[in-house]
Amino acid sequence: MRVVLLGPPGAGKGTQAEFIAARLAVPAISTGDIFRANVSGQTELGQKAKVYMDAGDLVPDEITVAMVKDRLAQPDAVNGFLLDGFPRTIAQAEQLAASLAELGHGLDRVLELVVEEEELVRRLSGRRMLVDGEMVQRDDDKPETVRHRLEVYREQTAPLSGFYDDEGLLSRIDAIGAVDEVTARALRALGVDPEGTAPGAAAAGA
Repeated sequence: MRVVLLGPPGAGKGTQAEFIAARLAVPAISTGDIFRANVSGQTELGQKAKVYMDAGDLVPDEITVAMVKDRLAQPDAVNGFLLDGFPRTIAQAEQLAASLAELGHGLDRVLELVVEEEELVRRLSGRRMLVDGEMVQRDDDKPETVRHRLEVYREQTAPLSGFYDDEGLLSRIDAIGAVDEVTARALRALGVDPEGTAPGAAAAGA
C-alpha cells in the first residue's frame, strides 16, 4: 500500500506515521530522514541540497523530488510506503505522481489528519524542553509563532487536501483522541482491520 500522510503542525503526523506504517508493514519515510541520509552520505543530491541549506534557502523541488524518487525505488519500499512531510505543494504532488508512474506505481490513499486550529495552538504552545535544568518554551512554539506556522501551512500545503480529494484519494481523519484511537480510524480508512493481521505478515511468515 502506498500512502501519503497530510496534516498541519501539531496534528501528530510523526507519531501516526510510525504506527500506521508498522501496521501496514511498510517503511515510514519522512523528507527530514531523506535529507539527512543524503547529506550525511554525501550523495550528489545531498551535496547539492547542502549548498541551499547552508545558505538558509529552500531546497528546489527538483532536488527534493529526486531524493524522494531515489528513496521510493529502494528495495524496502517496492511493495509500499508511507510518506510523511511530502508532498508539501501541488507542484510537488504532480511531480510525485509522475515519479511513481515511472516506477510503475500510483498512490493508493492520502490520509489527512484533521485538528481544529485552537487545539493545534494548545498542543504546540504547551511543549517545553529542558535547558540548564529549567523547562522552557522554544521560540517556534510560542502561540504567535505557532499561528504563523499554521498560516503558512494553510497557504502552501492545505490546498493538497482539495487536490487529492479531486483525485478521489483523500480520507480525512479526526486526529483528536488517544493515539491508538486515531491510528484505528486511519487504518479503517485504508480498509485495514485495526485488530487483524498486518498486510503482508502472513506472506512474510510463509
